[in-house]
Amino acid sequence: MDWIYSVTDPLWETLIGSFLIFIVIVLLTRIIGLRSFAKFTAYDFAFTVAIGSIISSTLTSSTSIVHGAAAIAGLLVLTYSFSTLQKRFKPLDRLISNKPILLMDGTTILYENLKYARIQKSQLIAKLREANVLNFNQVQAVVLEATGDISVLHKAAPDSSEVLSPDILEGVRNTP
Repeated sequence: MDWIYSVTDPLWETLIGSFLIFIVIVLLTRIIGLRSFAKFTAYDFAFTVAIGSIISSTLTSSTSIVHGAAAIAGLLVLTYSFSTLQKRFKPLDRLISNKPILLMDGTTILYENLKYARIQKSQLIAKLREANVLNFNQVQAVVLEATGDISVLHKAAPDSSEVLSPDILEGVRNTP
């Protein structure tokens, strides 16, 4: 029965630690801002995963709550610092951030961009299906975002006269 529950398990410490880490996360997010857990760049995602790992190791191993909270605070301060520096120094932004790239321009699949992004046509088609695209005539653009997500911009119906605003594609590269 010890594999299900052992009386030596630190159950109460884990519950209290969960509460304390929750309070730390709420406080740090209020201080640093909601962008703390946004997924705008690849490193944002990596930091979010790292914070989850820290929380896990703090609650399930011998790492103290204070040590875990300090590690989380350190990562959140780093993300805040880098996002501030990126706004002020465009060369740093270009160095750190990936720029979105167009994968489809209307009904045209941009094979060179797919190759550059290491995305297969079958993966692109799967994303079109996820977006409920029934016909290539519905597609206005498909963009590989800086986060790694794929955005499908499409008309409600193939014969619709909806027009994609050029502002929506601002900052999106047409070529690798």
